[in-house]
Amino acid sequence: MRHANGVPETPVVNCVVLWARSGMEAALSAYEDKVLRLVAEHGGRVLERGTVLPGSQHGGEPPTEVQFLKMPSEASLDAYMNDPRRLAMAAERDAAIARTDLFRIQPVSRPGPEY
Repeated sequence: MRHANGVPETPVVNCVVLWARSGMEAALSAYEDKVLRLVAEHGGRVLERGTVLPGSQHGGEPPTEVQFLKMPSEASLDAYMNDPRRLAMAAERDAAIARTDLFRIQPVSRPGPEY
């Protein structure tokens, strides 16, 4: 994808960290199952999605789920975030999810076999 000026757009990679409301872990997962299906329709990919293992935190309340999402551009991320189908699920999201932290990340090269 290119900007209007012809310059290639830069892919966007986000780490999304989610905390469920008390007792709503299954509802969080069900909501994310639905909303993440929309990512591909905007040219993106779910690189990784997982739940946090009990006892693995170093303090504080551990998140329920962590995701890595890659979108081909800022415009595609905006289109996903403003997709009317996603926005229509806002009440479901608000009922299940207590907190979301989003981090824009810069991927680094993968370690070679010496690691």
